[in-house]
Amino acid sequence: MDWMIMLAQLLLSISILVAVHEMGHLLAAKYFGMRVEQFSIGFPPKIWSFKKGETEYAISAIPLGGYVKISGMIDESLDAEAMKKDPQPWEFRSKPAWQRLIVMLGGIIVNVIVGVMIFIGITYSFGDVYLLKDAINNNGGFEVGPAGESIGLKTGDKIVKVNGRDYEYFQDLVKPETLLATDAHYTVDRNGQLIEVAIPDDFIQKFNRKDGVQNFLWYRFIPRVDKVTAGTIAERVGLQKDDVITEVNGKRVSFIDEVQHEVKTTKADSISFKVLRSGQELSFNEYFKGSAGIGFATMPSADFISSAQKRVKYGFFESIPLGTERAFITLTVQVKAFGRVISGVLSPRESLSGPIGIMQAFGGVWDWERFWSLTGVLSLVLAFMNLLPIPALDGGHVMFLSWEMISRKKPSDKFLEVAQKVGMAFLLLLMVFIFANDIIKLF
Repeated sequence: MDWMIMLAQLLLSISILVAVHEMGHLLAAKYFGMRVEQFSIGFPPKIWSFKKGETEYAISAIPLGGYVKISGMIDESLDAEAMKKDPQPWEFRSKPAWQRLIVMLGGIIVNVIVGVMIFIGITYSFGDVYLLKDAINNNGGFEVGPAGESIGLKTGDKIVKVNGRDYEYFQDLVKPETLLATDAHYTVDRNGQLIEVAIPDDFIQKFNRKDGVQNFLWYRFIPRVDKVTAGTIAERVGLQKDDVITEVNGKRVSFIDEVQHEVKTTKADSISFKVLRSGQELSFNEYFKGSAGIGFATMPSADFISSAQKRVKYGFFESIPLGTERAFITLTVQVKAFGRVISGVLSPRESLSGPIGIMQAFGGVWDWERFWSLTGVLSLVLAFMNLLPIPALDGGHVMFLSWEMISRKKPSDKFLEVAQKVGMAFLLLLMVFIFANDIIKLF
C-alpha cells in the first residue's frame, strides 16, 4: 500500500510540474503567433485527447515528462520532412531569434515562478517548527548516530557554533547550505573543551542516503516507557507507561541512547535493570539470551517538547519575501551541489536520484506539507536542469539561439537536427543510468 501512495504522489507532482512547464512554452508561442500543434502531458502512446483550435491537448501513457509541438521547430519529434518545406509565417523558424529565445525560456521561467509560489504558500500555510539549540545543549547535548560519528562527533557533544557563527535552531545544523559551505565545520563543547569538527566536502552525499538523516544528530531524552511490545522482557516483567529506566547492568543511565548502548553491548545470558515508578525504584534481572532488547518504545516528555520547540506562523505579506528567499536558496544549493558533482567531489551515483528515489522521498503516508515542499524543490530543479546547455533540453535551444543572436548566423536545420539526435541519445543513456542507479540503491 505504501508504494501506491508514493507512486500517486510522484505522478501528481510530475503531472503538475510538466503541465505548467509546457504551458509556459505554449503561452509564449501563441503570444508570438506561432502555431502549436500538440500539448501533451506524458509521452506517447496517447490515452486521451481533445482538440481546440489548432492545438491538440493530450494525456499520454508514459508519465515521465511532456512536450509541446510547435510548427517549424526541430524538437523531439524530429519531423525532418516538415522542415524541408518553405518556412511559413506561423512557424517557429520564421520568427525573430529573440522571440524564439523567449519561447524556449518560457517553461523554465514558469517553473521558477511556480517554485517560488509553492514556497510562499508553504511558509504561509504551515509556518515553521524549530528545535531550539539551547534546549538541546542544556539537556545533555546531542545524540550522535553513525553518520555524525564518521566526521568526529560524539554523543553528548554540545554544538555551540556552525561555520564559525552562533545559531539558534537545530535545523541550522543540517541545512544543505550549511553542509555545502566552503570550509564547513561545527564548534563543539565536549566536556568543557571547545573543538572544531570539520564537515567533509562530500558529507552531504552520506547525509542524503536513505538512513543518513536519522543516523546523524538528534536530541537526547530520558528513557521513559511509552508503549510495551508484546512478547518481550518488558511485558514479562510488567513495565508500565511512564516508568523510567534508571540503571542497566549496574550502570546508571540518564538518556535513552545510554540504555540502548548498554543493552546492545550486553554479552551475558541475563540482563539487569532498574525502573523508577511513582518514586519507587524497582529491580529486575531477566534471561536475555536471544533477545534484541528489553521491548519498549519511548518518546520525549511533553514538558521537554514544549520547551524545545518553537512554533512560528507567518502572515501573508511576511510569507512573500521569506518564501521567495527560501526558494532561491534552494535553487542556489542545487546549483552548488551540481557543481560538486561535475568537479568530482560528489559521486554521481550517490547524488543523482530518479523516479524511484523521488518516489521514496514522498513517503508512504500522504503528507501535504511534504508533498508541496518536494514539489516546490522539484519545480526549481526542473528549471535548472532544463537550462543546462544540452541539445534536446531547453538549454540546448537557448545556447544555439544565443549564438545566433551574438554572431547573427543561424545554425543550419541539418546541424540542429543532428544536435537534437545527439542530445536525445545522451539523455536516454542518462535516464538508463539513473533508473539503474535507483534500482541498485534499493538493495
